[in-house]
Amino acid sequence: MGEILLQLKNIYQEFGSGARRFTAVENVNLDLSTGEFVALLGPSGCGKSTLLRIIAGLQPPTRGKVLYRNQQLLGVNPHTSIVFQTFALFPWLNVLDNVSLALKVKGVDEPERTHLAEDLLDRVGLDGFESAFPRELSGGMRQKVGFARAMAVEPELLCLDEPFSALDVLSAEALRGELLELWTEGKIPTKAILMVSHNIEEAVFLADRIVVMDKDPGRIIAGHRIPLPHPRQRKSPEFHAHVDHVYEILAGQTRSELEEYGAAPGEPGLTRTLPEVEINDLAGMLEHLAESDKTRHDIYLLEDELGIDSDQLLLLTEAAELLGFASIFKGDIELTPLGQTFGEARILARKEIFALRASRLPLMRWLLKMLRNTENQQLKWNVIHTALGLEFPPDKAESQVNTMINWGRYGELLTYDDESELIELEKVQGKVES
Repeated sequence: MGEILLQLKNIYQEFGSGARRFTAVENVNLDLSTGEFVALLGPSGCGKSTLLRIIAGLQPPTRGKVLYRNQQLLGVNPHTSIVFQTFALFPWLNVLDNVSLALKVKGVDEPERTHLAEDLLDRVGLDGFESAFPRELSGGMRQKVGFARAMAVEPELLCLDEPFSALDVLSAEALRGELLELWTEGKIPTKAILMVSHNIEEAVFLADRIVVMDKDPGRIIAGHRIPLPHPRQRKSPEFHAHVDHVYEILAGQTRSELEEYGAAPGEPGLTRTLPEVEINDLAGMLEHLAESDKTRHDIYLLEDELGIDSDQLLLLTEAAELLGFASIFKGDIELTPLGQTFGEARILARKEIFALRASRLPLMRWLLKMLRNTENQQLKWNVIHTALGLEFPPDKAESQVNTMINWGRYGELLTYDDESELIELEKVQGKVES
């Protein structure tokens, strides 16, 4: 590592005001040096992209300082470029003009502008496509144009905001390899790369250092160095060990029920959100584990076995843990006796087991209690949304109401009419704890 390029000091990002003020990022401290490829890794909603915008100067933090080469950043960072997960190309400009535009803004005159743009396109493997328009290109090729345009201003710090997430598997894999080749062989002027990702294997494959974040609020919980030389072998025991360790950090380990559950809205303590998963997906994972001869399973191996990404897998393991169907320890998952029973049970028995467990969770218990306390045991969707708006940002409140409805419907705890937007307690209440 060389000299320190970037320093984040006690960064906070808050949104809203008064009782509806929410902390998206809390007390983040981070250094980035020349020669480093660092991955910011964490679940959706933990503030990774927010930090990237703060670093680029596109968004000022509520509190804290951003230092670049030991000078406080005020306004847009002129030494940084961002490649976004969406291609963000101008559809009316051809490939050459999309890249040239960045050079024009930088003040480069013709014909040098065209020469530099052609050289950049050649470096990312798009020589011969200069006159093509974005609509003529595949997703991977369009993202290559995005990389070329970002590099046109010769950024010292290249920021990548989940740049491969919108691509198909093969295109993403090819582009990762090409980016790594450009970086390790010094074919780009960039002195450091900071990449946002939720893909654990991708982060271990590319980065020298992983900074792990958690959510509610977004904060750094760990750092992990990857000393493996490039190119890295995904099937090697050393590679698997690093992936397993990062899963261990993110998955944590099962604590007491009181600690796991958190509080209900209006109660002292943190209101824990429900993992936003489909119960059929959860049932599929539990059924897969129940059919196995093994007692414990490496969480990272389930990604390939179930054909899902790490973000969804971590949400499913969180839901299984919260409902008491599984225990998490050192990157492994093990079904509890109740989880084994659920995985082996028939549909109606699963619904009853789920209803009993879900109705114990503070957020679901709160909703069921609100419904019981109304005259007709029904409430409008927007009433619940408004109440949760005191606990969460508007988009999170919306997704949590929808998750509660989906979980409640599956367990036959409540019904929902989309046309009238009425949430109503199920008429048969035998499954609901009072």
